[in-house]
Amino acid sequence: MAHSSQTRIARAAGQVMLLFVLSRLLGLAREMIIGARFGTSAELDAYLAAFRLPDLIFQLVAGGALGSAFIPTFTAHLTRDDRAAAWRLASAVINLALLLLTLIALLAALFARPLVARVIAPGFSPAQQALTAQLLRGLLVSTVIFGVSGIVMGILNAFQHFLAPALAPTIYNLGIIGGAWFLAPRWGVHGLVAGVVAGAAGHLLVQLPALLRRRPHYVPTLGLSQADVREVGRLMGPRVLGLAAVQVNFLVNTILASGLAEGSLAALNYAWLLMLLPQGVVAQGIATAAFPTFSALVAREERAEMRATFSATLRAILFLSIPASAGLFVLRLPLIRLLLERGAFGSASTAAVAYALAFYSWGLVAHAVVEITARAFYALHDTLTPVLVGLAAMALNIVLSLALRGPLQHGGLALANTVATGLEMAVLLVLLRRRLGGLEERRVARATLRAVLVSGVMALALAGGLARWPVAHPLLLGGGGLLLGGAIYLLGMAALRAEELRMLPALLRRRQGGQREAIR
Repeated sequence: MAHSSQTRIARAAGQVMLLFVLSRLLGLAREMIIGARFGTSAELDAYLAAFRLPDLIFQLVAGGALGSAFIPTFTAHLTRDDRAAAWRLASAVINLALLLLTLIALLAALFARPLVARVIAPGFSPAQQALTAQLLRGLLVSTVIFGVSGIVMGILNAFQHFLAPALAPTIYNLGIIGGAWFLAPRWGVHGLVAGVVAGAAGHLLVQLPALLRRRPHYVPTLGLSQADVREVGRLMGPRVLGLAAVQVNFLVNTILASGLAEGSLAALNYAWLLMLLPQGVVAQGIATAAFPTFSALVAREERAEMRATFSATLRAILFLSIPASAGLFVLRLPLIRLLLERGAFGSASTAAVAYALAFYSWGLVAHAVVEITARAFYALHDTLTPVLVGLAAMALNIVLSLALRGPLQHGGLALANTVATGLEMAVLLVLLRRRLGGLEERRVARATLRAVLVSGVMALALAGGLARWPVAHPLLLGGGGLLLGGAIYLLGMAALRAEELRMLPALLRRRQGGQREAIR
């Protein structure tokens, strides 16, 4: 049974990861276009600061908090073959989220100017604060749309359908690219906001056909008296606090960066997104496929299989994320030059982004492991433990940010995030080990040691190449470096006969025809 669950995750993850690669590549193209248009300017700083509040509202009301609480409860109804109860729950959750998001968005739009001046970006000039408030009002429209789209994504994932949800971010990125390419030349940064709203609408619409094929039954209810709606609320409460901690960290970064040199916030954002490129493909793709399976195993009380399945998933993430972290650190300068340095994005912008990425890159493994470990807790109907650990990590991140911003400037903010996330990962793994009665520690330790050793050899080889040909074309250093590093790593792992290599064919294989097995 454990092998069956791991195979199901691997096959689902293969398709999801391919689509995540496409989405991340489009996200990269989006940043390349935005970078060429705006560089690390004050205008882009205003746009990024304006994103903070809409993203906070979405995450707390209908984002990851709701998904982590909704999917296990919805899946439990599907496991019992009670479709009527499942659709009644989904209807109530959508209605509640839509109502709350609309009310909060209206209030935020009304008080946008004082929120920006006193909370979001107090270090901006008055003109920059006024622009941030204007952009904020437009971005709030996308928050309401994303609220419904996020719940639809959770419904489809619970049905073990991952294609449309994984395609949705691609459509979203295409909307922003269209805004940056066609509208920004005439509307400036307002064109990006229009692209975000259009992309959010596409994010929802692309999932509707898959939803309709599940024959949903809409019920006009808020479901406040339903036990399962209250269960979602109970599970969601702690998770809201955890995501609030994450968003507070982003907000603290925005506040602190607003008082640094112009472009510091933009440089942090570019570095963060470059770190998230491999993290999103590796961790989010696998975690998205694994979460419904984790939830189903817990619902069937198959704890031993849950333990084995989590261990295999963790080893797959470490196998992919450790070399990605090392390669990103060594190749950061040529990669930034290759991907971003054009137009308004000059050498000064490259240096600022590379400085932050040097600190962010070492946190990639921790971010990837936290992604899957937290989902294991959610599947166990425990949203409180990850929240408490996340709150402690948030407090540490803030303290370190305040301490490191002075000597290291915006690089200190990136380093604070890396250290705090690393400790969060360690604590979550220790606590999950107690819950599951072990994590197959010896196999995980051997897999980690192999990945670290081979990644170290890979990093030394790449660093030697950069030292020998420092002025070669960025395509040769960046693109060629990625290919060479990947070849060295795979050959090294093959020489060590790493068992994780056998996972790759399953991760990359796509099922031929037919709908993947739904939860019964």
